[in-house]
Amino acid sequence: MTKAIVPGTFDPITVGHLDVIERASRIFDEIVVAVAASREKYGVGPLFNVQERLELISTATKHFDNVTVKSFDNLLVTFAREEEATVLVKGLRAITDFEHEFQMAALNWKLASSIETLFIMASPENMFLSSSAVKEIARHGGSVAGLVPPGVEQKLRTKYGYE
Repeated sequence: MTKAIVPGTFDPITVGHLDVIERASRIFDEIVVAVAASREKYGVGPLFNVQERLELISTATKHFDNVTVKSFDNLLVTFAREEEATVLVKGLRAITDFEHEFQMAALNWKLASSIETLFIMASPENMFLSSSAVKEIARHGGSVAGLVPPGVEQKLRTKYGYE
């Protein structure tokens, strides 16, 4: 059995994330969606705390039999070892993603060469999509329907006071 980790901040989870998770779930026997505590990213803390992100992702992935959701607050390769996973699955949208993820894959390999990194290209309809863009749209009262799983849009509206 092959277990893979799909790591990320998922602040919030988008349909692009779900696409990568679904495609990975067809390749590997077991998927662990690993939610990084990520106290700060780009100088700003996450909009949703870890527990909120775990709940949103668990709801969005409940229809996958081989997917579980867990948080981690250590090195990704350490978490992968704890989970006995042998693969890290990373989604790529553009060249800028590749440059960053390529560097991370090399560092992870240096730390744990027994753990492989597999890149899954974003589907063309999701190549533009990011959690940051979703938050920006929602922050200004725009609709993010179709960009996030059901329930996430309402949570965003609540966070930004647009209920």
